[in-house]
Order: sequence, then structure tokens, then C-alpha cells
Amino acid sequence: MTTVGLIGSGNIGGTVARLAVAAGHDVVLSNSRGPETLKELVDELGPRARAATAAEAAAAGDLVVVTIPLRAYREVPAGPLAGKIVIDTNNYYPERDGRFPELDDESTTTSELLQRHLPESHVVKGFNNIYFKHLLALARPAGADDRSALPIAGDDPAAKGTVTAFLDSLGYDAVDVGRLAEGWRFQRDTTAYAALYAADPAGDWERPAPVDAAKLRAALAAARRYADN
Repeated sequence: MTTVGLIGSGNIGGTVARLAVAAGHDVVLSNSRGPETLKELVDELGPRARAATAAEAAAAGDLVVVTIPLRAYREVPAGPLAGKIVIDTNNYYPERDGRFPELDDESTTTSELLQRHLPESHVVKGFNNIYFKHLLALARPAGADDRSALPIAGDDPAAKGTVTAFLDSLGYDAVDVGRLAEGWRFQRDTTAYAALYAADPAGDWERPAPVDAAKLRAALAAARRYADN
């Protein structure tokens, strides 16, 4: 099994940690407020979980999930992540993150920004296009008729293979969208974004709906860049 480091332990990070522990992985959690603020979550997760600093979580993880507001991506510790696979869950919300001209003009993507900051790591985009409650609720064992799929993108095929296996252990199939530059296809407000997994996206967001690989691929193919909408 894998030790999963989490840089950020909010809604998505906490959910990934819950799924990882349920799958038999160990998790090392961190956030911007310090390990002591994670006691409740660690106690909930049990002996497979511990809290640490971001640098310690980065160093401990065989696989590391970066799940923080995009505005803080430059604070991710690069040194201990050298040579490691990093799953990036970032989404760009200008009202929260401030303006990034290179994202506004769509000349790059959020995960490409993180890859530039972590030049010796292997960044894979994932977990960013699903509501955290749906992520927890839709996990299914391999072979289940109602198993859902999640998209990934990355420049390193071996890293994507490792992330595919990790997703499988958590209860999801993976759809490889291509290089990091193709991550725009499941960024905020695209056809493959969070509403896809909601049974009633215009009303009750709490009720999830399974999304298999075929449905996800169709949504990815239908995605349009913001400038084209």
C-alpha cells in the first residue's frame, strides 16, 4: 500500500484521505494552520493517519496530493517533492485567487503552473472536477455496474499509470485526457466539471449520479474553451 501525503486537508483533501484510509493506504495530512488543527480529522481516520507540516507530508508521501487554493501554489515545498508524483486538484477562481493573466488568456493551465513550480516532480491533474460529497459517495469496487470515472491529465505516462492505479484503489476508473495542457477540458465551468456528477445540478446538489467512462469522454469531447463560449 501507499503513503499518501496531503498538502491541504480541506473538503477534497479530507475526502481523498478518507477514501485512501478505507482502501488501506496511510495518509499524512497537512494544512496552512499547523498539524495541531488536524487532530479531529486524524482521530476520525484512525491509526493510518497522522498530521504534519506541508514539508513533512511532502517528504513522507509516496504519492502527494496538492489541494490548496490556487493563489498559494508557490508555497508548495518543491525540494521534498523532487522525483515524486503530485496530484494537483487546483481550480482557478479569480474572485478567490486573484487574477492570473496567463490563465485568463488561456495560454496555460493551472496544473502547468504547478508543474513549472515543481520542475523535478511529475504533476498529474485530478480530483478537481467533482464535488467532494459526490467523490465520497460515488466510490465503488472494481467491476461494479455503477462505478464512476474521473479524468486525469499529465505529461508523464508512468505517473499517470500510478495515479490510475491509485484511483482504482479508491473506487474509480480513470480517463486519460492527455497532456497537462489538455487539463482545461475538465476545468471550472466546462461540460466535464462538477455538475456532471449531480443527479439534479439545477436543484439538489447533494444527490450524486454515477458517470461512467463513456459519459465522461463525451463530456470531455464537448468541452469548449472559455473564449469560445
